[in-house]
Order: sequence, then C-alpha cells, then structure tokens
Amino acid sequence: QVQLVESGGGLVQPGGSLRLSCAASGSIFSIYAMGWYRQAPGKQRELVARITRGGSTNYADSVKGRFTISRDNAKNTAYLQMNSLKPEDTAVYYCNANPPIGASSWGQGTQVTVSS
Repeated sequence: QVQLVESGGGLVQPGGSLRLSCAASGSIFSIYAMGWYRQAPGKQRELVARITRGGSTNYADSVKGRFTISRDNAKNTAYLQMNSLKPEDTAVYYCNANPPIGASSWGQGTQVTVSS
C-alpha cells in the first residue's frame, strides 16, 4: 500500500497562491489515480481535483479555473496549484491515491487557511 505525505499548506491572504505537494512511497506511483480532497470545519470531505493514471483531470466547480492538479511520476509526487484563493477555500487538504484494484490510501492532511 502506498504511503502519502502532504506538504505546502499554510496561511495566505485572499487572492494569493499556494502549491500543495503529495509525496508517495511504498508502491508504484504511476498506477494510481491521484486526488485532492478537502474538509472544512463542520463539513463533509469533498473532492477538489483528480488526475488519472493517463493524466486526465477533473475539478470541483468551485475551483475550476483557479486550481490545477498535476503529477510527476518520476518524482512520485502529485501537486495542487491553487491560485486566486478565497476564504471559502480554507480547509484541511488531503491527498488520495486510488489503485486500479483495492483500497485507496490517504495522507495525513495539510491545513490551508485563507484570511486577511
């Protein structure tokens, strides 16, 4: 099973940018579809963006045009570039690795706070 470690969260002003990274180890990274989810206080965890093994992407409507998901199979890392951040983007962001067969894996999460 793959192990995931997120990094790159922090405090940013509205309109600012952050790039989250998700480093994977313990398995063959390229076989996994990768996703970023987030969970705000008192809310359910929601899908933010997803990228397939082949590189196809999809996004939540709330982040389209502002966030970009990517992956570097040579570095075993997935990324989430977040631009034009809004206060409502404040949440704990989680990385998810979904294999073709079997259970998915989750990282521990990284806090993103958008506030002036």
